[in-house]
Amino acid sequence: MSAALFDNSHYEQACDQAIAMCDGNLRSTIKALIMANEYLEAELEELQAAISAGCIPETSRGQMRSKSSAA
Repeated sequence: MSAALFDNSHYEQACDQAIAMCDGNLRSTIKALIMANEYLEAELEELQAAISAGCIPETSRGQMRSKSSAA
């Protein structure tokens, strides 16, 4: 395994930043992270439903246009 897998400094820094954003209140930090996770889960479910229905998300369409015009 690479050394990058054992380097926790990124996570330590992210934790410190999240705690600082919540004025050092650990309960508020955990609550904010749970809320952010729930939001991302809802976004993922919407994207999965759209893909299952055959829809391509707008951001993907823009990326596809960029790639096709670059070719």
